[in-house]
Amino acid sequence: MNFFKKIILILSFIFLNSMALADSHDKEKKNIVEKAKEVNQQVKQKQAAKNANISSEVGGEEPLPLNDPFVGDGSLSGGNSIKLIAGSEEEKRNLSVFNYKLVGVIEGNENMFASMIDENGEILTLNLFEELSPGVRLISLDSQEIVFERENEDSLVVINFKNQIIERDK
Repeated sequence: MNFFKKIILILSFIFLNSMALADSHDKEKKNIVEKAKEVNQQVKQKQAAKNANISSEVGGEEPLPLNDPFVGDGSLSGGNSIKLIAGSEEEKRNLSVFNYKLVGVIEGNENMFASMIDENGEILTLNLFEELSPGVRLISLDSQEIVFERENEDSLVVINFKNQIIERDK
């Protein structure tokens, strides 16, 4: 009978010990969840403080646009926004000017430049009286438009800041 008492006592000790360990695991899991919530709240408070700091520095101003305002219209996909005013498709192919948009005119004391951009986003800067392509030469710059001369056909091509390309007679 002593043998059975010892076995029952040992089994009950093991059983009670395992129950005590199981309870402590639940408490640790709850502590981890609570700690995660606290860390999440701290991160949110820091982000709110940063946003408040940024808005106090910026004030009531709008954020800057993501596009460059000096490049012109942001829709450069295939040059669809260029308004072409010419007689036929052959004239458009002959004028490489039709592939560009006017971006800016730079005037100095001695030199004048025109900056243009093509549908691939490449910027080209021409000096006054410089040729864009053989036979197409920049002859005039203005704050509103630039004028190219086509030698073969004795005509002028004008590009303005509205991205209109107009052909004129000399």
